[in-house]
Amino acid sequence: MILPTEAAAASTAPVELDLIRKYSVPGPRYTSYPPATQFTAELTPLALEDAIADDNRAGAGPISLYFHLPFCETRCWFCGCNTVITRKRSVAGDYVADLAREVALTASHIDLMRPVTQVHLGGGTPTFLPPDELHRLGTLVEEYFRLAPDCEFSVEVDPRRLTEEHVIALRAIGANRASLGVQDTNPKVQLAVHRFQPQAVNERAFAWLRAHGFSSINVDLIYGLPLQTPESFARTIDDVLALNPDRLSVFSYAHVPWIKPAQRIFEDRDQLPGPEAKLAMFAVAHEKLTAAGFVDIGLDHFARPDDALTLAQRAGTLHRNFQGYSTQAGASLYGFGISSISSTPDTYRQNHKALLEWRAALDAGQLPIERGLRLTPEDQRRRTIIMRLMCDRRLDFARLSELTGLDFATTYAREISGLSELFADGLIEQKPGGIEVTARGVPLLRVIAMKFDAYLSTVPRRHAQTV
Repeated sequence: MILPTEAAAASTAPVELDLIRKYSVPGPRYTSYPPATQFTAELTPLALEDAIADDNRAGAGPISLYFHLPFCETRCWFCGCNTVITRKRSVAGDYVADLAREVALTASHIDLMRPVTQVHLGGGTPTFLPPDELHRLGTLVEEYFRLAPDCEFSVEVDPRRLTEEHVIALRAIGANRASLGVQDTNPKVQLAVHRFQPQAVNERAFAWLRAHGFSSINVDLIYGLPLQTPESFARTIDDVLALNPDRLSVFSYAHVPWIKPAQRIFEDRDQLPGPEAKLAMFAVAHEKLTAAGFVDIGLDHFARPDDALTLAQRAGTLHRNFQGYSTQAGASLYGFGISSISSTPDTYRQNHKALLEWRAALDAGQLPIERGLRLTPEDQRRRTIIMRLMCDRRLDFARLSELTGLDFATTYAREISGLSELFADGLIEQKPGGIEVTARGVPLLRVIAMKFDAYLSTVPRRHAQTV
């Protein structure tokens, strides 16, 4: 049996450029399986409202809540999120009122005695909401749901728009974790992506959050942005380490102009770094962060050795959902607001992405679902395989046989035989009882997971590059 600590202890080695050229193909991020590209708008056969009722069977697990708060004052040109650009703060009150209608509709289908172990406010910019609207949102959550005593309540923060009053309001409604969008501290890069954010603004946000008792602060960074170089990104890492964060998410810029047309401006200006430079940025980030004591959780997450993510990885209980890596395995996710995604054990459903359509469904007294998917038993088995690979960096054949209810090695013999090229290139290696991802292979986790994806050979790959 492969022990969790063996894979967790592996460090990421630099990836040779020939491997990057070979394996940098479009692929899913596997925040879900099947990926969201498989969702369908043919909702009637899915019977998604029945699925919500099915999720509340006797002995159902806890609940995770996600609220999508889409408003931003200005558009960051790299952004791939579903946003509404406006300076009118009055829209926040109308939106919270609509969220209350959606929560009431959803709550009528679920067992409200199930504990809520995770709440996440995402966007957009949740701190676009004035403090009094944040209080209204907190009251809404408290009215309908039962938060567990150790509930992880996180919020995404734009330091440029944050006030101390926001921080006080967030703590008052139970928020205890914050994720700060920093992306890059180089002023030239910031101007190139339409997001000017001096380091003093980041320092002020950290000071407020620490002073008011936030127990964990994450920083989001992006590499592969216009005008970035390995040297400039190294300075960004140094700037962020000086803030003393608890976690970091170091994302590869996802260039998807067919989805986000604003990104075409980078092509017009020919400012995007090439694959060699992106690889060097990833390498310098990994080197500096691990040298500073952070643990490489996988794909794009780093955490301190005593962080809950690190402990979950060591215990083999790490989970992955639409917000990235998480400790909340077994929780059903209920999303609210435009474009938010919910998941029960055998379904995904996504809300309307446009504000008018979402609101029209609420006006009609309907759950504002635009598309979704009901997973087959085989989908669920492959989701388990890909989840364990992405979280544990290994495939433990005995454990997967237990989790899927099938003999893993026999049932997936074809997929296992298809790994031969990855073995030859040193991305994975045979271990007693299974397969383990090597240090060389960790940056290519998505590529390895794709070998167990039953959909990639049948549909066009409309995804960002894996590296």
